[in-house]
Amino acid sequence: MTQFISPDAIRDAFSKAMSLMYQQEVPQYRTLLQIVKEVNTRYLQTHPDTFADDDNARELNRLEVERHGAIRLGKAEELMTMRRLFAVMGMYPVSYYDLSAAGVPVHATAFRPVDERSLQYNPFRVFTSLLRLELIDDAALKQKVSQILERRTIFTPRLLELIETGEGQQGLTADQAETFVAEALKTFQWHSEAQVDVATYQSLLDQHRLIADVVSFKGPHINHLTPRTLDIDAVQQLMPAYQIVPKESIEGPPPRRVPVLLRQTSFKALSENITFTDNSEGRHTARFGEIEQRGLALTPAGRALYDRLLQQPTGEKVGGLTANFAAFPDDEHELRRQKLGYFRYQLLPGATLPPQASREQLDNLVVQGKIKARPIVYEDFLPVSAAGIFQSNLGSERGAVGKGNPNQAAFEQALGCPVINEFALYQQLEDASLAAIFDRL
Repeated sequence: MTQFISPDAIRDAFSKAMSLMYQQEVPQYRTLLQIVKEVNTRYLQTHPDTFADDDNARELNRLEVERHGAIRLGKAEELMTMRRLFAVMGMYPVSYYDLSAAGVPVHATAFRPVDERSLQYNPFRVFTSLLRLELIDDAALKQKVSQILERRTIFTPRLLELIETGEGQQGLTADQAETFVAEALKTFQWHSEAQVDVATYQSLLDQHRLIADVVSFKGPHINHLTPRTLDIDAVQQLMPAYQIVPKESIEGPPPRRVPVLLRQTSFKALSENITFTDNSEGRHTARFGEIEQRGLALTPAGRALYDRLLQQPTGEKVGGLTANFAAFPDDEHELRRQKLGYFRYQLLPGATLPPQASREQLDNLVVQGKIKARPIVYEDFLPVSAAGIFQSNLGSERGAVGKGNPNQAAFEQALGCPVINEFALYQQLEDASLAAIFDRL
């Protein structure tokens, strides 16, 4: 009987191989990993109760392997094949993100694991953007971009074979998986040789820096990788001491006792030597390192409150935002009581429930110390933060692109399937934890 490697194991091998590749390509990222490890170690020493005893080993493993990456694709065929590639690794498209409202001419999804066991094994995710050609105002340039992308092939023949093999036999053997990872890395590696001449590159750059990044190269090089920290403010403060220039401010909510959603920062993108097809040389700025701190996943009600507070005018970037968020509960009990966040519930060791116990009594059982409520980690992204990171590393100018509207239908047509609703996934995780307690009574 043929033995197949689990998609989780393939994803784990791929994420670690990609990290090593990126550390070699972008040495500052290796330094960033060292900073994050130092900060996390110090944080756990001063906050020993960060993870529950029974979850400690598992959560530490997640902390060490947790990364997300980001790529930018140019055409629908690339997105559809990328979906099939990620599916081999147990990663599926979750949520739709429109970045065009912020002047970034892409829309996106996040490929990630979706079930509890896979997230615990390795939660690696890739934020995947698709260029929106319709937002290019210059008709002649739009046609030229389409022609350039039409000629491009970003997947090796062997990788395409292995994707089909994995789909056909519903898995890959150990040897096939090893080759799959090696071939997949070729899609994401950096190419210093552009596939356009310098004049075309400049015209793309004038339209928008991101368009130049997507169209000018042979493949969708990984433009950043992201370790997870427990104290992003400390990382932000430490970076200059390691000769790394951070972006001016942290994206996402202000510092809180109970972190929510996602906070992100990065170091400035590198300026790298490139060679054009006419043998002229230049420099390209796109690749950087990012850091993330993940908090509680919010319910639709919690997210609506978050968005409303975020949109309120602020007197200053940080202090004003903190003042706005004073209206957002910063206590786990209140967040649960007001149903603003998702929690995982567990019967505490030695605790027993009467046969008539029901979910309606959940709050009392938590207060009585029979059931423990733990925040469910947010696994997804914030479009405003993503746009902020993109803009800070591509330049602040908006470029000559139109301001678009969300077009999830067009994105899903290119993708070849609907995206998964993130709220439904978090609700399933919460419901499953409750079922494990109450359905046995």
